[in-house]
Amino acid sequence: MQRIDEVALRAALPYPDAVAALADAVTNPGTTAGTPPRQIIDTAAGQLLLMPAEIAPYVGVKVVTVAPGNPVLGLPRINGVYLLFDSATLVPVAQFDAAALTAVRTAAVSALAVDRLAPAEASRLVVFGAGPQAIAHVEAIAAVRQLRSVRVVTRTPDRAPAVVEWALRLGLAASAGSPDSIADADLVACCTTARQPLFDSSRLLAEATVVAVGSHEPDARELDAALVRQATVVVESRASAATAGDLVLAGDPAELVAGDLADLVAGRVTPASGRPRVFKSVGEAWEDLVVAAAAYTRVSAVSQDR
Repeated sequence: MQRIDEVALRAALPYPDAVAALADAVTNPGTTAGTPPRQIIDTAAGQLLLMPAEIAPYVGVKVVTVAPGNPVLGLPRINGVYLLFDSATLVPVAQFDAAALTAVRTAAVSALAVDRLAPAEASRLVVFGAGPQAIAHVEAIAAVRQLRSVRVVTRTPDRAPAVVEWALRLGLAASAGSPDSIADADLVACCTTARQPLFDSSRLLAEATVVAVGSHEPDARELDAALVRQATVVVESRASAATAGDLVLAGDPAELVAGDLADLVAGRVTPASGRPRVFKSVGEAWEDLVVAAAAYTRVSAVSQDR
């Protein structure tokens, strides 16, 4: 069984390739249909999440723990493993670091949505958050848009420099910002554990594109209701939208959503002129499987060539 760590995953599947794999997969109705919903089990220290999926020739399952108290102990908030199996024999073929896989696939899904929602000239990014998802989103969005500036907004100011330094290493003009930085941003990525809106959406540019990935719970949100109600809203799927607090707390998700990711990629969603665009992600198991399978295929091909 191959063990694929973060370094091997990133080397095997750069963001442009991860975005392309997801775009190809979502055009197949069988990719997302029938994916079981995330199973959430409460534990004394947090939550255990189980996310299985099958897309032949592979079956996969992600087992993730979320421990809110870990950061003060110097430990990651999210830990876990991803197991990939051959679907015909159910023999395990690869094991991934689930946190690394989650960061890559979440950012790649956001980049796919940004590429279809944002104007081609969008170039000023504001990122809320200082964790792995914030870092991943800077790189992933830079893979689909030519970024002229990146501003990093964090609740704790001393955490912003790590993301800023990462962006600088990518060759991007980056600096720390504040919630008001969204006033001249045409791209906004919300990658936090916040349970209340991060900014006043009335200050957004008319056609700004906002992605929100921080919450999968119906009582937590990063976006205010006003933004969700006026924006062209795209979700991964209408089924998972029912668990997204950003939508649930703004009204009836079924009425707020303009389309899902498959609709967006197929060109069935047209952003309204003069209004913001929102992509709300809660994370779905098929995304993990698509990225894991693509990376495993490439790692195996390299191993066989040696």
